[in-house]
Amino acid sequence: MLPGKVPPEKLREIVFNHLGVEDERVLIGPSVGIDAAAIDFGGRVLIATSDPITGAEKGIGYYAVNVNANDVATMGARPRWFLVTILLPETAGEALLREIMDDIHRSAREIGVAVIGGHTEVTVGLERPIVLGTMLGEVEKGRLVHAGNAKPGDAVILTKGLAIEGTAIIAAEREEELRAAYGDDFVERAKSFLRKISVVKDAMVAMEVGVNAMHDPTEGGVANGLHEMAEASNLGFRVYGERFPIAEETRVICEHFNLDPLALISSGALLIAAPPERAKKVVDALRAEGITAEVIGEFLEEKKRVIVVDGEERPLPQPKTDELWKVV
Repeated sequence: MLPGKVPPEKLREIVFNHLGVEDERVLIGPSVGIDAAAIDFGGRVLIATSDPITGAEKGIGYYAVNVNANDVATMGARPRWFLVTILLPETAGEALLREIMDDIHRSAREIGVAVIGGHTEVTVGLERPIVLGTMLGEVEKGRLVHAGNAKPGDAVILTKGLAIEGTAIIAAEREEELRAAYGDDFVERAKSFLRKISVVKDAMVAMEVGVNAMHDPTEGGVANGLHEMAEASNLGFRVYGERFPIAEETRVICEHFNLDPLALISSGALLIAAPPERAKKVVDALRAEGITAEVIGEFLEEKKRVIVVDGEERPLPQPKTDELWKVV
C-alpha cells in the first residue's frame, strides 16, 4: 500500500469487520469519512478521536493537539481532554522531548484542553519522532453532527483555503531550498500557516447558525475530504475549481514542487454541508469572525463526483496518497 491513509476498500475488508463487541451506547462508530466516535452519556455525548502525526517533525506537538481537536469540533463538540503517546528515536535527546511537550502544553492551553495522560518512550527503529493523540470532547445530544449527514442540494462551504497544513509543513521541512528560491519573508509567511490549522472556531461558528455536516480534510487534501464526506453521506458532489480559495504561498510552493494543492494535506480548512437557504448566513457568520469562507459547490443525490473547470465538468478523482509524501 502507498504511504498515508489505508484505502477505503481495505478498511471495509480488513478493519471495519474486526471491531470487538457491539455496544448500544456507541451512537457513531468507525466508517469511511467519519473521524470520531460518539458515545451516549445520557443528555450529553462523548466524542473521541485518535490521530498520529507522521508527516512532520517541526511543530509536531502543535499539530498533534490541533489535528485531533479538529476532529472533535467537526462533530459539534468542544474539545476538552487530550491523551498523547510520544515515540522518540534512539538518537533523541531531552531537548526534543522538552520541545514537543512545550508545544503540546501551549497548544492545549490555547484551546482550553487538559492533557490527562498518555505514554512516552524511546522506540527502536524510528528515524524521527511520532506523536499519537487522542482527543475527547462533549456535546449536547441534540447538537451532534457528523460528516455523514450531508443532504442532496446542500451547499458545500470551504473555510480558509487549500493545503494549509501542507504549506506549513513543506515550508519548515524544505526551508533552505525555498529560502534560496523565494527569500526569507516568503518562507516565514508560509511557515506561519502552522498557526491556521485549528478549525475549532470555524466549527463552533458554523454550529451556531446551523449546518447538516462538517469534515476537516487532512491527508489527501480537500479532494479526499470531499470524497469522504460524499461516501459517508452516500451522495455525489459538484464543485467549481475557480471558487477554491488558495493562498499565494500555497500556490507558489505547489508549483515549485509540482504538487496538486487539492490533494495536499489540508488541516486548517473546514468542509461544511449547509442547507442552501442557510448557506449565505453561514458564510457571513464565518467572515464576520475573520474566517475566509466560500461556497464551492453542492452535494448531489446522483453519485457522480465532479469538478467544473473552464465550464467543463470532469471527474474529480479520489487521491490514492497525499502529495506531501513527494517532498518530505
